Amino acid sequence: MEKKLYYTANEVSEILGISVSHAYKVIREANEELKAKGYFVRAGRVSRKYLDSKVYDL
Repeated sequence: MEKKLYYTANEVSEILGISVSHAYKVIREANEELKAKGYFVRAGRVSRKYLDSKVYDL
């Protein structure tokens, strides 16, 4: 089975224990940081590797 590269808003909300609407805000902020560094981003999804590195417990 291939490992997914991105988290969706539903997955982010479950992981962080927040609402889906707040998860979209977290994703948007993370994607803005990645875009500023020159990375390709997908709306409504965030890189697993990046989010895992930014969240302490992951």
